Amino acid sequence: MAKPAFRKSGRSGGGSIFTGVLIGLIVGAILAVGVALWATGINPFKLGKHANAPAQSSATPESATPETAPSFDFYKVLPDNTSGALPSAAAPVASAPLLYLQAGAFQGADEADNLKAQLALLGVESVIQTSEVADKGVLHRVRIGPFRTADEANRTRSLLAQNNIPVTLVKEVPTQQETP
Repeated sequence: MAKPAFRKSGRSGGGSIFTGVLIGLIVGAILAVGVALWATGINPFKLGKHANAPAQSSATPESATPETAPSFDFYKVLPDNTSGALPSAAAPVASAPLLYLQAGAFQGADEADNLKAQLALLGVESVIQTSEVADKGVLHRVRIGPFRTADEANRTRSLLAQNNIPVTLVKEVPTQQETP
């Protein structure tokens, strides 16, 4: 039986891949610098000032004074506000009350979840609000809304009345938050 031909062990061509990547990076960097210099109009091979700077005539003296940067005084830049009083706050706008339909208030969370699921089967989205009421303990309210107009609330109320779910109309006035 003949022996197979001897092959080199190890990777062949690994060095050529690294060399290619290195050459690509160098060429890319040189091109990027060239494009940046071309885009800004700077000629690094020209002695003196930038290529896009206006040329001075030989009649103009070279000892001209350079322009000084403007100086700003913080208190002179700001508008004169000597009154020290705060601007008058706008009168609070009375917002329209939000309307909710309350389908029930339960002491047990399971009962509230059951009613919410029953409303979901009808296609009505509801929310359970949990709060503590004096002398009654914790209540889980099942509410539908908010509605902007009474017309919207009445349409949903009639749908629920057809399915024997009694609801109560609740008006809630949103509180105004103070802004600093």
